[in-house]
Amino acid sequence: MQVLVVDGANVVGARPDGWWKDRAGAARRLHEELMTADLPHDEVVLVLEGKAKGGHRPGRDAHVRTVHAKGSGDDAVVEAVRAALTRSPGARVTVVSADRMLRARAEAAGALCLGPSWLLDELGAAR
Repeated sequence: MQVLVVDGANVVGARPDGWWKDRAGAARRLHEELMTADLPHDEVVLVLEGKAKGGHRPGRDAHVRTVHAKGSGDDAVVEAVRAALTRSPGARVTVVSADRMLRARAEAAGALCLGPSWLLDELGAAR
């Protein structure tokens, strides 16, 4: 089992495309890209926080599950890592974020970490 946990705010923020003017729209576009990308993961967890939560409802769409952070987005990412490893011991969980503190927490919880540029390159290849 391979699970990809995406720090939505961090990935959206890595693209200088005016996302700050429409955070919900940027989150919606990211969700759509994750739905159509040919990623080597069985499940993708998109964590949204703040105004970005207006971009897509929480829940599952095929292989993409959207989570709305109740508080800190970082806490929700780490919780998603722990939940994936609890559901599927031995799973390979990868977190996408450039946030150093979050990456350290995710690695301590058992995840591998990649930066947003990796995911954006993968999503660009899907276009």
